Amino acid sequence: MKQNTAGFFSRHTFSTPEENWNGRFEWYDKMRKTSPITYNEEEKCWDIFLYEDIEAIIKNKEVFSSQRPVQQGEPNILSLDPPRHTQLRSLVSKAFTPRELNLWKPRIEQITENLIDDMKGKTTFDLIKDLAYPLPVMVIADILGVPEEDMGDFKRWSDLLVAGPEDSSAEALQRLQKLRTQSITEMDTYFEEIIKYKRTHPKEDIISILIDAEIEGQKLTDGEIVSFCRLLLAAGNETTTNLIGNTLYGLLEEPSHYQEIQQNPEHITLAIEEGLRYRSPVQALHRIAKEDKEIRGQNIRKGDSVTLWIGSANRDENKFENADQFIINRKPNPHLSFGKGIHFCLGAPLARMEGQIAFEQLTKEFSKVCIPHNFELLPIQSAFVFGLKEFPLEVQEH
Repeated sequence: MKQNTAGFFSRHTFSTPEENWNGRFEWYDKMRKTSPITYNEEEKCWDIFLYEDIEAIIKNKEVFSSQRPVQQGEPNILSLDPPRHTQLRSLVSKAFTPRELNLWKPRIEQITENLIDDMKGKTTFDLIKDLAYPLPVMVIADILGVPEEDMGDFKRWSDLLVAGPEDSSAEALQRLQKLRTQSITEMDTYFEEIIKYKRTHPKEDIISILIDAEIEGQKLTDGEIVSFCRLLLAAGNETTTNLIGNTLYGLLEEPSHYQEIQQNPEHITLAIEEGLRYRSPVQALHRIAKEDKEIRGQNIRKGDSVTLWIGSANRDENKFENADQFIINRKPNPHLSFGKGIHFCLGAPLARMEGQIAFEQLTKEFSKVCIPHNFELLPIQSAFVFGLKEFPLEVQEH
């Protein structure tokens, strides 16, 4: 997960739901045009907004480091540089090869079908609660090898890992940090017990694979395995949930889009990519400069913190024609929502597969859904994760 510094959240906490949902894109637009690289003196952090600059920094691992302190426990692969990053990534990547994903596909289809069966016959349902949240959590629970019955805890823990404070006050930040610390402690204790059990009861799951794995003759520590589990749980949950929710919201803003993918299921893939671009589930990444670097006349010094606004890069009119429009058949679509380079999201193929299956089955079962007239936005309160806490929808007949 990205470093959750006090300055980052206090600077970019949005005061109203509408500001959180729409205002940030207006802010990105303004900053791209007036201050594409800006330094906040109070918080000692650079904000970067243009696609070209963000892409270059993400790809430049020699100058911009992902390594940073962690609040608790061992750092995960997002917080490491080579060679340790390369070693650890090579282990977990075995669970996300095309061959492994094809083995998981029938299970994902079955989970999706079961969830949608429970939605049948209803005149209203909540996309997040009924489908977009439970689907990826049940899938990642299977992949990790942990009980689906613990889903409620998974949701609570992962929500706190990505949450922002209620407001910009020091008290709100302290409350959040206390809750997050408690959540991480509970999560780590939970996974430590799972690891202990699987040492004597191994199965075909990631935790068992990591227990058995070696790097240069050395086994992974329990702390390193717990860190993997924490990352996969949060990333496997939040990203896919918001991919599904944000994409459907974009489709329903112009109802003909929903009918388009319903009548032409082959367009679902492109619609998902546009959903990822238009309202990116992850809005920002963090890096540290390993040496002095000049960008657009600005001198970034060794040790400086850099925040890369992915949500802005994906709306950059220099890269995307009609960048502020949701275009379901946009092609090419080189968005940065899954990162790039050595830290490209390992779970991206899994998230895309889950989204594809979810939309195929949703559009097959529900001929027409719409956003209620009394719908009130309730976005996730986070500066860098973007999505809806709730998304109630009305089912309409033919």
